[in-house]
Amino acid sequence: MLSTNKIKLIQSLSKKKYRQKYNLFVVEGIKNIKEFVFSDFILKNIYSTEPISFLNESQYELISQDELKKISFLTTPHNALALFEIPIFNLNKIVGMQLALDEVQDPGNMGTIIRLADWFGIEQIVCSPGTVDIFNPKVVQASMGSLTRVNIVYMDLVNFITSNEDLRIYATDMNGDNLYETSFASDAVLVMGNEGNGISDQVKQLCTNVITIPRFGNIQKTESLNVAMSAGIIIGEFFSQINKNGNS
Repeated sequence: MLSTNKIKLIQSLSKKKYRQKYNLFVVEGIKNIKEFVFSDFILKNIYSTEPISFLNESQYELISQDELKKISFLTTPHNALALFEIPIFNLNKIVGMQLALDEVQDPGNMGTIIRLADWFGIEQIVCSPGTVDIFNPKVVQASMGSLTRVNIVYMDLVNFITSNEDLRIYATDMNGDNLYETSFASDAVLVMGNEGNGISDQVKQLCTNVITIPRFGNIQKTESLNVAMSAGIIIGEFFSQINKNGNS
């Protein structure tokens, strides 16, 4: 049975300050938990309403559905919830495409971008300090285990870009060069901006290229694409070019 103090601790992990205080974050659902268990993340506890086939009985605690509802952050709780330690990520050398996120706020967008990076083999994402916390329960849920395979660091983007002046840095903007007429360097950084305000002027002026996704429809009622959709389109074009040039 879960104690009142344990329930309160887990509930508090919805807030960043308590995740930092206890150095813990939540993963929900046996499928997602399995990704983290078989990664470098350190497991603290698992609470499940059913036996977990890939673990010994001593590695998790069986609880009731009512208890799971008290600690879950989902409207419809999955069958298990786990606590993992928050690791320390260090900046790695830039190889291939890397992503830089400037004040991205929506957890769903963040989770989708992490999944995109994982799908395309992008090994690192650099986030401005004001970007949504990757250990926010909604980000963890939306990333679907991809968080275990992408190195994500938080740092000042101006310092990051000025420290990598030899790289091509591509900023995304509504007014820029046509994506499909842009030649990408094999080692590059793609900067994606805030959902409402885009990339800050201070960061944008340091970028070597500014690109945009052109419209093709005759009736143009959509104001813009969301940041995760834009990232998917641009990353796809980048890898299409790199693959074509590599095989030519």
